[in-house]
Amino acid sequence: MIDLLKQTPDAICSGLATRERARRREQKISQSELAAKSGVSLGSLKRFEQTGQISLESLVKLAGALGYSGDFSALFERKAYASIEEVIADAEANRRKGQR
Repeated sequence: MIDLLKQTPDAICSGLATRERARRREQKISQSELAAKSGVSLGSLKRFEQTGQISLESLVKLAGALGYSGDFSALFERKAYASIEEVIADAEANRRKGQR
């Protein structure tokens, strides 16, 4: 899992591009084939694999074409509680909000 607090945005983007390229190669799909399958231009795909730069919409299209669109469902999901203390603090905060 990517720890956003320990990596720069450029490092995260570069890591995504590296993993995308690896999955594409594992599936034995050329850049041209993936571009056609996903609807992302070949130029955008090449730029992504070289620099890590791509639009969010194109990234979602590439993920879908490679069978990874479900990975986006966990993005921005509420994190699980790490301790009972967090559960209690959250319940207390919600109780106080309800009293306003």
